[in-house]
Amino acid sequence: MKNLIVASTSTIYGSSFLEYLLEELREHFQGIQTLLFIPFARPGGISYDAYTDHVREGLEKLKIEVKGLHEFEDQIKAVEEAEGIFTGGGNTFVLINELQKKNLIEPLAEVLRKGVPYLGTSAGSNIVGPTVNTTNDMPIVHPLSLKALGLIPFNINPHYLDPDPDSRHKGETRETRIKEFHCFNDTTVIGLREGSWISVKGDQMILKGTHAARVFIKNEEPFEADQGFDLSQLP
Repeated sequence: MKNLIVASTSTIYGSSFLEYLLEELREHFQGIQTLLFIPFARPGGISYDAYTDHVREGLEKLKIEVKGLHEFEDQIKAVEEAEGIFTGGGNTFVLINELQKKNLIEPLAEVLRKGVPYLGTSAGSNIVGPTVNTTNDMPIVHPLSLKALGLIPFNINPHYLDPDPDSRHKGETRETRIKEFHCFNDTTVIGLREGSWISVKGDQMILKGTHAARVFIKNEEPFEADQGFDLSQLP
């Protein structure tokens, strides 16, 4: 049974790294001794070691040992034997490119389908859906494919921002970009605002956190899904 937390971000305004999720993670990773961290998204080009140390510090209160996937010689085996897995944010294209190059897509999807508890933030949430086409990131590398793990039936747009009516910026909004996506694709898109996440338990997918999510279904008007909304009912 799938057991996932799909979060918009690792850090919300006014709090430290992962602080707003700690109580949820305490239950989510209960009984786990060692957490496998996938650092490949490398926000700002940070090193794998530095990123892993940052996660260790953020999860110190949970008393869980954090091991970076890059520390293992056999990374496929490390994924297959993981007690729990966290994939952090950064650049989604860099992340999925590394997972593809290292032949980790299928092993990762397989263990998560079997119920290994997973946390994804930002880029780590983008890879949970069918594709990464609705990421906000620049394609600074060229992955072989934009297909992702396909563990949930819809795409994620993390860090979703509403249009600011007082802004002088007249460029495209997130909503405009997602409408462009639906000109060529049928997949539903969830705009996850900061401080919100999706709790996936088997086939049930419940919205949690401090904000509603914006739901985009092709050929329909977008709507707001409040906390507690069961996203599994979406087409």
